[in-house]
Amino acid sequence: MDKTQPHPVFKLATELGPLLVFFAANAKFQLFVATGAFMVAVTAAMIASYVVTRHVPLMALVTGIVVIVFGTLTLVLHDETFIKVKPTIIYGLFAAALGGGLLFGRSYIAIMFDQVFNLTPQGWRSLTLRWALFFLGMAILNEIIWRTRSTDFWVAFKAFGVIPLTMGFAISQMPLIKRHHLEPATMETSEAEAGDVSKG
Repeated sequence: MDKTQPHPVFKLATELGPLLVFFAANAKFQLFVATGAFMVAVTAAMIASYVVTRHVPLMALVTGIVVIVFGTLTLVLHDETFIKVKPTIIYGLFAAALGGGLLFGRSYIAIMFDQVFNLTPQGWRSLTLRWALFFLGMAILNEIIWRTRSTDFWVAFKAFGVIPLTMGFAISQMPLIKRHHLEPATMETSEAEAGDVSKG
C-alpha cells in the first residue's frame, strides 16, 4: 500500500516533540509526571502520524509500545529505573533484530526505515551492520549515563543528545548509500535479468 510521505517538519515534530515534552515536564514537575506526559505525547505522535500518512513507522510503533509498557511500570511501581532502562531495551531490540537478520541473510534495515532508498544487496548488508552496531553502542551509552549521572542529566541527554547523535550517524552513512545506490534503470535491468535466469 502506498504511504503518504509526510513533510520533513511534521516528521521531525512527531519524533522530537515527545522528547521535548518529556524534558519540559521533568524540569517543572520531575520524572514521574514527565513519564506520564511522555506516554501521552508518544501516543499522540503515533495517532497524528497515522491520521496524516495512514501509516505508523515500525520504529515509532515499537518505541511507542515500549514507552507505554515501561512508563506504566514506572508509574505503578513508582520506580524510575523502568523508564531509564527503556532506551536500553529499545536499542537492544533494534540491534538484535538487525544483527539477527544478518545471520540469516536478511537486511531488515530496509523495513525499519521504510526503504526510503534502494541499494545493492551488499549495500543493504553493510548499512544494516553499521546500524546494528550503532544501536548496540547507544544501548551501552544509555546504561552508562543513567547509572552514573543524575536524572536531570539523563533526561537532557535523552532530549538533546540522542537526536543529534542519530542524525550525525545517519549523515555519516551517506557515502555508503551513494556508493551502493541503484538507479531506477539499473533496478529494472536487474529485475529483467533475474526473470530471464528464472525462466531458463
